[in-house]
Amino acid sequence: MSYHMIDLQSISKSYGKVEVLTGLSFSVKQGEIYGFLGPNGAGKTTTIGIITGLLRPSSGICKVFGQDINKIKPSFYRKIGVVFEEKNLYHRLSGTQNLKFYANLYRVSGQRITNLLQAFQLAHVADRAVKTYSKGMKQRLLICRALLHDPELLILDEPTSGLDPVSLEIIRQAIARFKEKGKTIFLSTHFMEEAEQLCDRVAFINRGRLITVDQPANLKKRYRQDSLHDAFIQLTNE
Repeated sequence: MSYHMIDLQSISKSYGKVEVLTGLSFSVKQGEIYGFLGPNGAGKTTTIGIITGLLRPSSGICKVFGQDINKIKPSFYRKIGVVFEEKNLYHRLSGTQNLKFYANLYRVSGQRITNLLQAFQLAHVADRAVKTYSKGMKQRLLICRALLHDPELLILDEPTSGLDPVSLEIIRQAIARFKEKGKTIFLSTHFMEEAEQLCDRVAFINRGRLITVDQPANLKKRYRQDSLHDAFIQLTNE
């Protein structure tokens, strides 16, 4: 592959006089889990909006699959799966009905739905209305939906925030399996332990600026800390 899966060059984003992102530059390689870490309000969700083509940057260049995000074609969305922080499901429909709606758009088989529901331990509630699901069940269903069409790139915005231990483990195992297939994951989170466990590289962002990018082990060694969390605290205090 002659291009990075994601490549941002000097991306800035402003709303009026408020600058949310400032000169953001980084790239994501094929087949890696790339952690995008930072506190709430750091600019993580805005960055995802730009990567997915939902927001236009005020300046800079964003490329995904080597394509300028401002010039993407509809086929682009068949290559990506996205789970936003907001749980945008149809709550009156069942889990199966939610997935069937999107499966029809992607022309995905019913067997694919069955396999995903089983993999995410949702088969026993598949025919129940989503409004009766726990927070963890809803999040698992959202990831099932994002994986329906077997995308090349999976983008996750705070996928495990506030979840129970069972859902946490199911989702983390699913992310690891997705990588084993040679796929790429862009994982936005503020959970340092999760990033340390899953990610090949992590980027720290704070107040719209990129602080550093490196492997978790290298960052702990560089800042002489036992955990990624402590390394991040030291970074933000410098």
